[in-house]
Amino acid sequence: MKKRNILVLALVIVLAFITALGVSCGKKETEGNKEEKIVIGVSPSPHADIVKQVVDELEEDGIKVIVKEYSDYVQPNLDLAEKEIDANFFQHIPYFKEFIAERDLDLAILGGVHIEPMGIYSKTLKSLDDLKDGDEVMIPNDTTNCGRALLLLQAQGLIKLGVDDVIATEKDVTENPLNLKFTALEAAAIPTVYGDASIAVINGNYAIQNDLNPVKDSLAIEDAESPYVNIIAVRADEVKAEKFEKFLSALQTDKVKKFIEEKYDGSVVPAFSDAQGKKID
Repeated sequence: MKKRNILVLALVIVLAFITALGVSCGKKETEGNKEEKIVIGVSPSPHADIVKQVVDELEEDGIKVIVKEYSDYVQPNLDLAEKEIDANFFQHIPYFKEFIAERDLDLAILGGVHIEPMGIYSKTLKSLDDLKDGDEVMIPNDTTNCGRALLLLQAQGLIKLGVDDVIATEKDVTENPLNLKFTALEAAAIPTVYGDASIAVINGNYAIQNDLNPVKDSLAIEDAESPYVNIIAVRADEVKAEKFEKFLSALQTDKVKKFIEEKYDGSVVPAFSDAQGKKID
């Protein structure tokens, strides 16, 4: 009887040891294959579409990319600073620099991906030459996009500004031969109501989302030398993290460049020149 008890006890010990060993080995294996994750906040189009081109490729490399869409220009930076997301992709450089300075946010530019040319649109006019005295012009109400819109209007000879700066406002208009009346609205809203004005200046991404092609549908457009590169932003202390370097490298490839050129037909322009890409400082 004692021998039987001893055998049972020995068996229990052996089974316990094997179980413990299996759990330990399994744990080490899981840790060794730990998957990195990037939650990125984006505007629906073209930003989300561009990021989706590299999701599968990065997952094969052990990086899971989760895309979170935003409909505004404020929350993505705030959520990034609060660690609600890991990166964002929705804004150009002047807007980013002004926003983080005003809010004192410790964010950094990971790199540039594309440019969305801003355009002037109308539902009633065929040409800017058809503008009349006192006509209404809709422009974005956020500081940098307002200045950008006014610079575009100046480039078309419609107004003259006292400052040559992205933070120009209606108050900086020194010459206005047609006495144009400016209505400042949230950028995202302008494509849905621009028919109420003679002309409207619309951001490229919001134009695309509302089935407007900046190249084909606008009366005038920024040229390809526009400084308004759309960038990936991350927290400053993570800008050199390996997962983000891989993420940027995946976006700055010939594959993505070809997708942008074919998908958007000139309404979105790649902001990198070759398969290796280049970072924006």
